[in-house]
Amino acid sequence: MLKFEEIQNIVNNEIAKLDFKSEPVELYQPISYALSGNGKRLRPCLALLSCNLFNNDIRNAIKPAIGVEMFHNFTLLHDDIMDKADIRRNKPTVHKKWNENVAILSGDAMLIKTYELFFELKPNILAKVIEVFNKAALQVCEGQQYDMNFETKIDVTTDEYIKMITLKTAVLLAASLKIGAIIGGATLKDANLLYNYGINLGIAFQLQDDYLDVYGDVKTFG
Repeated sequence: MLKFEEIQNIVNNEIAKLDFKSEPVELYQPISYALSGNGKRLRPCLALLSCNLFNNDIRNAIKPAIGVEMFHNFTLLHDDIMDKADIRRNKPTVHKKWNENVAILSGDAMLIKTYELFFELKPNILAKVIEVFNKAALQVCEGQQYDMNFETKIDVTTDEYIKMITLKTAVLLAASLKIGAIIGGATLKDANLLYNYGINLGIAFQLQDDYLDVYGDVKTFG
């Protein structure tokens, strides 16, 4: 079983090796910029750790794991536009460094690259993984819409908030674990157990993140 630090090194090295076309610069440079930040890269690490629970050979899971990270960063590009955020990971957001049109188009390209990375899988595994991923991806969009709705709603309940962060954050963490488990050869029962764990982990993660947004020092936490 690989240690978390070893998994992180694999993820970091794979992201560093991603090769984007040089032209048009305005499309591909923002993608490299977005992926070069000091993000946690938790989702691809969870996917590889989950795969490693069931298989000593995680090579087949590496590209899809990077695909999940690509998708996550795509959502951040669009999320930052909607939130009018100026800073992400202690540096200017893509739409501030370039402009909103560039951020939208680069984000769209990242979504396409996500599927290219998934297509490295064998067909019999690919269908199962895409089913899990597509469901989570749509739920992330639903969560973002709820988040925007709540900006003008003064009576958001705790249950509504938990539903929103479950969709916006937790489902992708959960899907990362389930995708890794599927690639590793886990049973459906075990894959679903990891998915449920990921939901709870994601809720806890977002609770802490939102707390830091309110009470944390932006210079420390970005």
